[in-house]
Amino acid sequence: MADRWLFKTEPSAYSFQQLQKDKRTVWDGVKNNLALKHLAGIKEGDWILIYHTGDEKAAVGVARALSAAYPDPAKKDPKLKVVEIEPDKALSRPVTLAEMKASAKLKSFDLVRLPRLSIMPVSEEQFKIIEEMARR
Repeated sequence: MADRWLFKTEPSAYSFQQLQKDKRTVWDGVKNNLALKHLAGIKEGDWILIYHTGDEKAAVGVARALSAAYPDPAKKDPKLKVVEIEPDKALSRPVTLAEMKASAKLKSFDLVRLPRLSIMPVSEEQFKIIEEMARR
């Protein structure tokens, strides 16, 4: 069974729309130890919620892992991992961090509790709640 994750990105650096244009990318540049630990747990087929940071602060799209995490070939440190991803779909509308914080069902969501972490697990229920919120 596929796991679910949230990847944060500054849209001016790399947006979900750019991922849709590119059709696939290697997700790299993760340096935080806990985020690296999460990245190392990603498997091919896992679902990924793409979250824009900066002024947007919103979940904007869904992607899929095309590979398990592997050592970044551009770096000498085997601890630094990358994963290949492809876009699945844009959410019907962005779901803001403020909306997520206001949802009682998402009180335990890591994004609400650990807002600086760039990669985090998302439970199946949390993923569905966010997708439902996007449809409203």
